Amino acid sequence: MHANVSDRLVVHGRIVGQHDRIAEVVEVLGENGDPPYRVRFEDGHETVLSPGPDTIVQPHEPA
Repeated sequence: MHANVSDRLVVHGRIVGQHDRIAEVVEVLGENGDPPYRVRFEDGHETVLSPGPDTIVQPHEPA
């Protein structure tokens, strides 16, 4: 997985009824876009994330 600052990570729910979580990449801590990433979730919570197979990257599209 490769991501850049401002890309969005969509973490899919793992069980029935669990919603997807969306986080914005605010810092890439790995080399060449590799994990881990510092991310900010929609509620403002920030954490360091090493995404699993249930996560996809949505590239940032400039306005």
